Amino acid sequence: MPSLSLPKSNKDIAFTGLLVSLFVFGLKYAAYFFSNSVALYADAIETIINVLAAISSLWALSIVEQPADHNHTYGYYKAEYLSAVAEGTLVIITAFIIGHDAIRDWFHPRPLLTPWEGLTLSGIATLINLIWGITMIHTGRERRSPALIAGGKHIFSDVWAGAALVIGVSLVCISGWERLDSFLAGCIALKVLQTGWEVIRDSIAGLMDRAPDPETFQQIRTIITENGQGAIEVHDIRTRIVGAMTFLDFHMVVPGNMSVIQAHDICDRIEEALHTMMGDTLIHIHVEPDFLAKHEGIIFSPIEKPVTS
Repeated sequence: MPSLSLPKSNKDIAFTGLLVSLFVFGLKYAAYFFSNSVALYADAIETIINVLAAISSLWALSIVEQPADHNHTYGYYKAEYLSAVAEGTLVIITAFIIGHDAIRDWFHPRPLLTPWEGLTLSGIATLINLIWGITMIHTGRERRSPALIAGGKHIFSDVWAGAALVIGVSLVCISGWERLDSFLAGCIALKVLQTGWEVIRDSIAGLMDRAPDPETFQQIRTIITENGQGAIEVHDIRTRIVGAMTFLDFHMVVPGNMSVIQAHDICDRIEEALHTMMGDTLIHIHVEPDFLAKHEGIIFSPIEKPVTS
């Protein structure tokens, strides 16, 4: 997989992304200038949104790095989702702008000027986007950063559009059918619209405190099971992921005669194992005596369920 040597800070990655987007925009605008292609023009316009999105991501990641304070005691992690929603909205607006230009030029096609020079520049820009888009998505998933993932998906959508443009505009030159240029621009608009919707959908799910996927939840249960020996049961497990931070809470039932120190040791053991697997995690464990057992969840040491008359 193509990758770059990235700085440790997500904010520095976003700044690098801004520089990449500016450079790619310069290449794509030059491609349009040489070719007079409406499809390459649409591609350049879409890249302007990449620049704005990179600025939005940079702002969000700057906010996220701020420590928790008395106004935001759980931190600023959701700022990344706000950035991603804004980016998705910009992408959708761009789709309609491109679509409008495609329809206009379908009815009033314009001849290409020097398309091969434009296609060469567009191909270089597409290759740069390929490397950077894959790098951002891969890094964003590793660091659980919605802003980086959204930015990477947005950029990666440009790769498909860029590849289609190189092929399509080449066919315009060979066939002489000028309306094909407008048709390609329309296809780009539809692809951009889909990308914008996906980014907004995923970001709203994060803002709504969506639970992690079933595999991650099962991992959590397994770690608790392997490290909770000495307790009676664990129930009411709840978790949500906000950016790079995971929030997890559950009730742990222990024998009524267990000392506070012993119960605390079990909690420490579970927390250490969870942090090892999940990284930044805010864990809250509510310790309860045995008579509050629900006889459900993770059972370590079954106790007789009281008989109700």
